[in-house]
Amino acid sequence: MHYGLLFSSIALLVSAVQGHGAVSGYTINGKEYPGYEGFSPASGPPTIQRQWKNYDPVTSVTDPKLRCNGGSSAPLNAQVSAGGSVTAKWKQWTHQQGPVLVWMYKCTSSFNTCDGSGKGWFKIDQKGLIKPPLASNDWATGTIYKTKAWTSTVPKSLPAGNYLLRHEIIALHQANSPQFYAECAQLAVTGGGSSLPSAQYLASIPGYAPQSHPGIKVDVYSSKATTYELPGPAVWTG
Repeated sequence: MHYGLLFSSIALLVSAVQGHGAVSGYTINGKEYPGYEGFSPASGPPTIQRQWKNYDPVTSVTDPKLRCNGGSSAPLNAQVSAGGSVTAKWKQWTHQQGPVLVWMYKCTSSFNTCDGSGKGWFKIDQKGLIKPPLASNDWATGTIYKTKAWTSTVPKSLPAGNYLLRHEIIALHQANSPQFYAECAQLAVTGGGSSLPSAQYLASIPGYAPQSHPGIKVDVYSSKATTYELPGPAVWTG
């Protein structure tokens, strides 16, 4: 009887974990890179993804884990040419209401000393509600639910150097209780130009928007709104 209860508890835990999900791999300029499997880091292959402790969502915009899910530096980095594409891949994703935001941060030196602090994050891609109503599945996260992938383009004019790449999902399936799922990968950008985003495009993470922002604190089921306001600065395309 006790063993049955134990196995039932484990099954419920696994089910809850599978309901969240994380980036499990990347395709960058046509090359495959593994993501980070948080429950078996010792047995997983070396990765470009910053390593974190669990799949639990962040629920506050002021939580330090919001930056890279608490992830530390990764053992590898991926080369990508400015103007090249990056595809993040999920083994599964359950929730279909919420936006996808893709950020970058320029490191001043090596990845080992780059922690993403300060007002240096800028968006290179984002999408929220595709078609109203808010209670529908026509969101960016609905696309991930179907395709298990999200492709973005590195701005062509971005200078060469070391960058953090941050994929963020804000799951809005619980009324006024947002769940943030974010993780970071290490990119070495090659080629490129000499343009960096101006102050209006830059933000600090955590803290890029207040918890009360209508794109964060929202009840998608009772709201009469027909549009959705994405939190944070506008996308910088270069």
